Amino acid sequence: MRWFSPVVLLVLASPAAADRLAETLALPVASGLTGARDAAVFAWVENAGGKRSLKVVRAGQLPRTVTASTTDDGLPLYDATLSDDGEAIAFVRGGDGEFPDEEDLPNPAGKPVPPRQQVFVALGRAEASAIGDGHSPVFAPDSKRVAYTRRGELWLWEPGVVARRLARLAGSIARLRWSPDGARLAFVDSRNGRSFIGLVESVGGDVRYLDAGLDHATEPAFNPDGTRIAFIRYFDPPPGAGPDSGPYWSLYIADAASGQTTLRWAAPAGKGARWAGTRGRNLYWTARGIVLPWETGGWLHAYVIAPEGSTPPRALTSGAFEVESFLPMRDGAALIYAANAGDIDKRGLWRVDLAGGPARALTDAATMAFYPVSGGDALAAIATDARTLAHPVIVGAKMLPLGNKVSVPAFVAPKSVVFRAADGVEVHAQLFRAPGAAVRQPAVAYIHGGPRRQMLAGFHPSGYYSHSYIVNQTLAARGYTVLAVNYRSGTGYGLGFRDAPETGRDGASEYRDILAAGRWLAARPDVDPARIGVWGGSWGGYLTALALARDSDLFKVGVDFHGVHTLLRSVSDSLSPDAQLAARKLQWESSPMAAIDRWRSPVLLIHGDDDLNVPVSQSLLLARELAARRIRFRDIGFPNERHSFVRHEPWLKSLTATVDFLDATLKP
Repeated sequence: MRWFSPVVLLVLASPAAADRLAETLALPVASGLTGARDAAVFAWVENAGGKRSLKVVRAGQLPRTVTASTTDDGLPLYDATLSDDGEAIAFVRGGDGEFPDEEDLPNPAGKPVPPRQQVFVALGRAEASAIGDGHSPVFAPDSKRVAYTRRGELWLWEPGVVARRLARLAGSIARLRWSPDGARLAFVDSRNGRSFIGLVESVGGDVRYLDAGLDHATEPAFNPDGTRIAFIRYFDPPPGAGPDSGPYWSLYIADAASGQTTLRWAAPAGKGARWAGTRGRNLYWTARGIVLPWETGGWLHAYVIAPEGSTPPRALTSGAFEVESFLPMRDGAALIYAANAGDIDKRGLWRVDLAGGPARALTDAATMAFYPVSGGDALAAIATDARTLAHPVIVGAKMLPLGNKVSVPAFVAPKSVVFRAADGVEVHAQLFRAPGAAVRQPAVAYIHGGPRRQMLAGFHPSGYYSHSYIVNQTLAARGYTVLAVNYRSGTGYGLGFRDAPETGRDGASEYRDILAAGRWLAARPDVDPARIGVWGGSWGGYLTALALARDSDLFKVGVDFHGVHTLLRSVSDSLSPDAQLAARKLQWESSPMAAIDRWRSPVLLIHGDDDLNVPVSQSLLLARELAARRIRFRDIGFPNERHSFVRHEPWLKSLTATVDFLDATLKP
């Protein structure tokens, strides 16, 4: 199979050019890679400084652009999906992929007519046309019909016919799955703190639910002939539940015609008793069994279980690493998975036979790879390294780029380091330090959001964290020592680390890792302990504010992107009145606001006012309290912007302001 490699772009950055933050932030980043089931065809979205384009490539051909914007218009492209034969593509333009069913769609560019969230389809090489308002399109196995959803409605489109509504539901619809014969659709219907698996015939008719209960049902997967459906049911553990309580999740199998449902297997008590999924699809029904994730050994791994019988799942992967996503190949004989095996602060791809046997690495130590997808018998992924931004590649004897591969040679390869918090918890981090940097330089601790996240020893596949990585590299080039901290409650280091006790509202134990990072920096001979700053976004903004409130003597300045500043919220009615009061008190004590009278360090506050993840009121509250105490701060607000800014302009303005603010406060 022949693949043409497009032009590889190199940013030939000298040490002086490495300070060109605007130039580097505008470099193209690929995301949303997808493949056709039966053909060697792949598609992805490329974002270059807010100018978004959808690319498609077929084996033996050069990539082509399906649609593209020429300006930073604030209209995201996402949910791209190819027909099984690779001859057609559907995608969504506008709206918010994280909150797709919101009534008030984002309008970050301030258009007089608010933009719509529309599903587009391009047949062959024809121009893409809108088929209706909505999101999450999926092609039927005939490669012609497209199902999609919007605000609790399920729609069906086919060429030459106006889209028609198949169902209207009280909840929101997700995880649309066609049966292999194209006769029916399965989906998840979420409402009022629970969810069900629904079925509807593609010709229309009543919606049927599969053994609906009071828990969550998710991840519907048809068997190869479409006669049965597997799915997961799980409960969220109640407040205060012990780590080994439960079990809370099970695997069910239903007859697609009658709806009769049986329990196939229930997770036992102990580690793995709580449902934990990967960052991709979590249930596949192959000819060799049902593949699913499980955390029974304290690490998230892939397992296979026979549809019949009483045998428990059999491990396909094992070891002190986490599987981030997995994908059975089309023939069902092998599983491809992305994991941090071999180097816990990186990512690679591996292949293992479903019948059993050792895993085989598909990537080398220098390259990180994420989110594998298949196109026919070909395999592709998103790749990065310490100097190269996210780009699509064909995975084979060589990692052949499918699209623009952009590198910044002047960037330093961050060094993975490990230190311990005061309570003995081991903390991983990446250290950025420019070659030949002078001794006694300023330092900055970077704190990621989530907190279910892991920063890596190279570019992150997320556009949000790709920007953060560029800023950390820019700071290193400007004479800072930068430490990106992977604190407890993050992913990548096992169940015990992710679900560490007393985190967040239960005591903010993850802050112990941030404090340890600051002290680790202060003890270095190349760091001036009087010039240490901290910056981060979202939950990283929360921990930035907590650092400045509790330890201004150590952290002299901070930059707080859309952080959480008071953790007070309603508590569960399952707690007694006394326990509710104690929980509220602990929430307050875990908040930056509880220690604000000790806050003395200057801070830059940044927030979009259409943020659906962290309300802008969190930053309004903090700004007013800082002003009342005459604590120096600067604030930047972005009207109509979401949590992860939709347009490129606010990223450029806020990240440039971040570097300038740190320079003004930490450099003599």
